[in-house]
Amino acid sequence: QVQLVESGGGLVQPGGSLRLSCAASGSTFTPYTMGWFRQAPGKQRELVASIIIGGSLNYADSVKGRVTVSRDNVKNTLYLQMNSLKPEDTAVYYCNAELYSGPFLRAYWGQGTQVTVSS
Repeated sequence: QVQLVESGGGLVQPGGSLRLSCAASGSTFTPYTMGWFRQAPGKQRELVASIIIGGSLNYADSVKGRVTVSRDNVKNTLYLQMNSLKPEDTAVYYCNAELYSGPFLRAYWGQGTQVTVSS
């Protein structure tokens, strides 16, 4: 069983920075993808950034140039460095991992961490 635990959220002023972490655990953790999603009140959950096996990175247009996703394979930890934060970045941020279970790709989610950008 895979568990994902996020940390690093909080309250930050516009223009500030935060680094989110997602610690993954499980008997065998070899994800096909790992990524960060976010969900603001009244809105659908959306992709922020992801890493696909092999290292390919993917960013939402709304965060390109302000956000960097990275992964420490030794620590099984995913990071999201967010700079130049805007009020519209306010949301609950969720860590996601997709792993193959036989021929099927199964998704796992963390519990989420709140990011609030406000003066």
